[in-house]
Amino acid sequence: MTQPGSTPSRPRRGAGCLQSLLVLAVILGLGYGASKVFGDKDSSSSSASSSPSSASDGKGGSWEVGDCGGPDPENKPDGYRAFDCDDSGATFEALEIKSASILPNAIQCPAGTDLIIQVSRVFGSGDNKKGGGIPTNTVCGRNLTGEHPGDAGAGGGQLVKGDCITSTAKEVACASAGSDAFKVLDLVKEKEQCPAATTEPMELMMAMGRPYDVICGGKV
Repeated sequence: MTQPGSTPSRPRRGAGCLQSLLVLAVILGLGYGASKVFGDKDSSSSSASSSPSSASDGKGGSWEVGDCGGPDPENKPDGYRAFDCDDSGATFEALEIKSASILPNAIQCPAGTDLIIQVSRVFGSGDNKKGGGIPTNTVCGRNLTGEHPGDAGAGGGQLVKGDCITSTAKEVACASAGSDAFKVLDLVKEKEQCPAATTEPMELMMAMGRPYDVICGGKV
């Protein structure tokens, strides 16, 4: 698994049958879990989501760790497709493959994940290929070049240990964190499970499928 801050390898894998899959960008949850019990997370946070709008010929295939992909020019703005890793259209590499889930909160990718993409299989042609489909798996992707907002402390991606948050549980870059910021020491189900250095255990609103309910905040 690629560690935060490292540069992923770029295996020369052929897109092959992967190009026949509908790949839907569902920039799921980038921070979606961080909502204090007293209110929703600030809408200006790094969280984002988008409606699927891609197409495929429905021939089938599956993703593996190390496969690459990028934006699908035929299905803007949210469509993604498979590319060879050395192709100019490739922008990310699959860091980890998860099972598909109808509960966005249930998808928890590793640190270093810059984008999360739902892959679905579509049958038919023409307008039938616009959206929908049968979810097959979820790709945790890391950018091949450029910035890595998913690295711990970088201020983007899903919330992971090592990130920084404000007193209202909004994720921020640790390098620019203010005096009210906390370091995420752990993500647990019960506040009693937080490590001893925790000074601000933040209990979150209920979210089906999310693997944690408490953010253990400590000194930055």
